[in-house]
Amino acid sequence: MSSLNYPIGELKLTKDVTATMRGQWIDEIATAPAELRRAVEGLDDRQLDTPYRPDGWTVRQVVHHVFDSHVNSYVRFKWALTEDAPAIKVYDQADWAELTEARTAPVKVSLAALEQLHARWVLMLRGLSPADLARTLTHPELGALNLDDMLQIYAWHGRHHTAHVTGLREREGW
Repeated sequence: MSSLNYPIGELKLTKDVTATMRGQWIDEIATAPAELRRAVEGLDDRQLDTPYRPDGWTVRQVVHHVFDSHVNSYVRFKWALTEDAPAIKVYDQADWAELTEARTAPVKVSLAALEQLHARWVLMLRGLSPADLARTLTHPELGALNLDDMLQIYAWHGRHHTAHVTGLREREGW
């Protein structure tokens, strides 16, 4: 089950971050919407409504979750850049995934929104200095995180959920 939960492995934050690493993570965030779009391309409603693992979300819910998560992250970056170590609000991602639109909306809605969100986010990320990326926020469950940590988390997050979809496709022969 671990490989179904974490098909690319669990996230491990790197503390000794280099400019090369930052560039790679920003590139991964930049390409995440296209990678997710490719992962769901050609799937019909039955396939989109298939859980990627037992007791997991459906592919449709995963796509909508990625948008929900990344829009929250974008706002958290903005807070950290404009406030002094802001305390952020968390959301119950499982409850959000059960809302009607997350269970029923066409994936193209979140894919289009994700593409536009990432276009803005990447413009912001490419303009940040190492001092900007050292700024912090306080997560109620994870504690203090700097923006280098957040950058790693969301580069991983896009790849992680795309791998859920591609793994299901491979297992099902889609």
